[in-house]
Amino acid sequence: MKQGKSLVTFVILALAAAIALYLGAYVFRALDEPYQTTQVYAYTVNDSVTAEGLVVREALVLSAPAGILEVTRAEGEKVGLGQQIALVYRDSQAQANQAVISELQMEIELLEEAIAQSGDLESAARLDEDILQAVVDLRASYTQGDYTQLQSQVLSVKSSVLKRGYTYGDSLTSTDLATRLSQLKAELAALNRQSAQAVTQVTALKAGVFSNLVDGYESVLTPDSVLQLTPSSLQELILNPVGEDSSAMGKLLTSNQWYFAANLPNAAAERLEEGGSATLRFSGELNRDVEMTVEKIGPAEGELTLVVFSSNRYLTSATTLRDQTAELIFESFSGLRVPKEALRLVETVQTDETTGQETTTHKLGVYALVNGRVELHELSIVYEGADYYVVRPIGTGSSLLRTGDTILIQGTGLQDGMLLEG
Repeated sequence: MKQGKSLVTFVILALAAAIALYLGAYVFRALDEPYQTTQVYAYTVNDSVTAEGLVVREALVLSAPAGILEVTRAEGEKVGLGQQIALVYRDSQAQANQAVISELQMEIELLEEAIAQSGDLESAARLDEDILQAVVDLRASYTQGDYTQLQSQVLSVKSSVLKRGYTYGDSLTSTDLATRLSQLKAELAALNRQSAQAVTQVTALKAGVFSNLVDGYESVLTPDSVLQLTPSSLQELILNPVGEDSSAMGKLLTSNQWYFAANLPNAAAERLEEGGSATLRFSGELNRDVEMTVEKIGPAEGELTLVVFSSNRYLTSATTLRDQTAELIFESFSGLRVPKEALRLVETVQTDETTGQETTTHKLGVYALVNGRVELHELSIVYEGADYYVVRPIGTGSSLLRTGDTILIQGTGLQDGMLLEG
């Protein structure tokens, strides 16, 4: 037992000694190294403030009717006045019949086109291109996560393949196609008679953009009421969500104008002007910078001021947005990021050969390491951070500081053109 404890103690001491040696060697090398370098990289910093608030839209809530409901519109899809939004089935058999009716309608349309085709090689090649393009469109939408046209794109692929098969399939004569068309029309007529009283369409009472999400805010937040909010009432709505409306099947966003109401620090709100523009960076599903109009500033409560922004762009991408934290960007500064300790004010004295008069100039810049030599690259400061500057290079050609260049952040006796010994 004692021998085991002694072995463990020895191993611990050996590891501690190894770590101490490693740290000692590292410190020695750091102290012995007369120069320290780093790389320059492109950098953008924003003069901005975080804005938490709620997105508001003009919405018409759609009540869900009794029966088996099938919504036929995708999230963010535009719907015209009187166009179908959903189908309501009396029972499961009516729903099954409707699926068959849709398939028959598509086949009948394709057969009629196939019968009208000339059947030449050019037409066959065109159909092959249609199939390929339909598949490419479907894959592109899937890759981008855009499912607003999913149903129509799937049908496009299927119809293109069927059309190719009917038009150029093996052993299919014009008589065969005509017979098949008559059979399909008879089947369709019979099913339509059966489903006449079993299926009801839900159509749009207004034109708009469809959304599945009904979160309850629709009744308390409107384009009119949002302008009456105070910082405390907005915060109350954020902290206490209304809750989803289970009796609704969706809603129509009936205006292109949408609003974002947010509580801002008073100092930030004072930098805005009613009727002016502002840039807000949204994350999540919208994930973009949006130029918005400052619709209203105020009222203020304590250290916060309520500000309402508006926009008429990207509505179809913002249908599910509600509680949002956006970045209000006042100004952006782009350039090269360099540590503060790398920046130097270099004094140079030039003598006029004719008059002998000396002129002293000062250049602000950094020393870069180029092929073992020190080169001074002149800069102008764009923005000052806590421990860095965002700078822009001054000069042309090889004297211009660029992304990826190595600069010296520590060293003594540095001069432009001097050779550093390795």
